[in-house]
Amino acid sequence: MLELRLVQGSLLKKVMESIKDLVNDANFDCSATGFSLQAMDSSHVALVSLLLRSEGFEHYRCDRNLSMGMNLGNMAKMLKCAGNDDIVTVKADDGGDCVTFMFESPNQDKIADFEMKLMDIDSEHLGIPEAEYEAIVRMPSAEFARICKDLSTIGDTVVISVTKEGVKFSTRGDIGTANIVLRQNTSVDKPEEATIIEMETPVSLTFALRYMNSFTKATPLASQVTVSLSSELPVVVEYKIAEMGYLRFYLAPKIEEDEEMGGGHQAEPVAEPKKQPEKKPKTEPKSNGEGVPKRRVLKVDLDEEEEETKPQVVKNPGSENGVNGDYVEVLDVKTGTGVIEPKTEVEVMDVE
Repeated sequence: MLELRLVQGSLLKKVMESIKDLVNDANFDCSATGFSLQAMDSSHVALVSLLLRSEGFEHYRCDRNLSMGMNLGNMAKMLKCAGNDDIVTVKADDGGDCVTFMFESPNQDKIADFEMKLMDIDSEHLGIPEAEYEAIVRMPSAEFARICKDLSTIGDTVVISVTKEGVKFSTRGDIGTANIVLRQNTSVDKPEEATIIEMETPVSLTFALRYMNSFTKATPLASQVTVSLSSELPVVVEYKIAEMGYLRFYLAPKIEEDEEMGGGHQAEPVAEPKKQPEKKPKTEPKSNGEGVPKRRVLKVDLDEEEEETKPQVVKNPGSENGVNGDYVEVLDVKTGTGVIEPKTEVEVMDVE
């Protein structure tokens, strides 16, 4: 049997609001040490890792390891029914097909319980090895969220560069560029407002801003955020959850093209418009060395009795081999009435 009692029920609400848009369905793993979740987004670009240690709960009971598949959107809807000061209790039976959420007001004059169906979700637990990062930046979480939000109005990606001078966030878009530099600042009165940079070697990586903005939904969980960078590893954005655990986001860097990895932005060569070939007027064949004036040719739908009046091509006797001596002449034209029947179709072609 599983039974968890969390006095700060709002923490669980904030966790769900942080990850429900990134991950749809996930397995919650319960063991004697704590309550955890690990899942990837639908595009398999970002990874979410949650840990709530057993010591942080007022009451924690887990008789045996249990995995509960839940839809995070539905879970967030149920948790919204709890007040910010309510005590949240999660209960589940071994081998059961549902989980129960119980919300108690601080003075225990109101108790509500909601039951949700569990899901069978096939997923693999990925082992995340501990790694040494080339640069670690600790900064106010609200400032990090604002930087990501501001830069997303300019471009789609952010380049995070850490040097001895500080940490630089830059982006480039159709309307221009933006650069924000934060220098180390440890002389503030409030520790949560400090910016601390630990760097072994300079590092510069590019990430999608839409994922970064999704990560910053966890800002209400902690006053500080830790960003760990290394040239050959995904970035880790970590929010501490009180003293009981953490919420970590892993994001693979974007691989830029060679021309984009260069220094300044090189203007693309502008192709000159192709000149349209000049249209030369078509000349009519000449007869006896003199140009034949332009004429309009009428194509008339002829009756059977008029078939013999079709235009014929004759050669100019004065030219040899018919070169430059051919012209169109109508032979044996019958005298007509000058009236074209209604059914007759006439097409006029302009000879340029």
